[in-house]
Amino acid sequence: MNLPNAITVARLVLAAVFVGAASLATPAGNLVALVTFVVAAFSDFLDGYLARKLNLVTSLGKLLDPLADKILVSAAFIHLSAAGLCPVWVTSLIIAREFLVTGLRQIAVEQGEVIAADNLGKWKTTFQLTFCIAALIWLLVENNPESPLHGLTKPNGWLLLVSLYGAFALTALSGFNYTWKGRHLLKG
Repeated sequence: MNLPNAITVARLVLAAVFVGAASLATPAGNLVALVTFVVAAFSDFLDGYLARKLNLVTSLGKLLDPLADKILVSAAFIHLSAAGLCPVWVTSLIIAREFLVTGLRQIAVEQGEVIAADNLGKWKTTFQLTFCIAALIWLLVENNPESPLHGLTKPNGWLLLVSLYGAFALTALSGFNYTWKGRHLLKG
């Protein structure tokens, strides 16, 4: 197993650690969940960069990388919905879109085609990760009004609202865009 694939597998392990830590719903658990999520999110950038830079792109990496991303993001949104920071319908849309696009890409690969990532998808990821990190910070500082992060990350504050509804809009748009690009694959 090469280095980028090992980083991807580590992200799957970090997703499990995130779920365990987040489920504790304690300050220590929230801190571990936040740090784990940030490290896992950074590893998504790192494994792709290394795979391209070192010419280590593999079929396994192409399969595992998006799967690890979907698991991490889905776990975070489910947790944040359970914590009351994200409407369940937004989480449902995000998870449905993630797995729809992954399935569509897999069908494309099986038919010898590639549906490449586009800028909408990259912006979607940026907004999703921003929301998740800001919301996880809120869970850490919500009982500490003296924290400089308290006002920035509060649920009705601009950062959470803009990143959440930006993620929602970009998720819907990019999901439609990928479906449109791959519509010929769905005709059977």
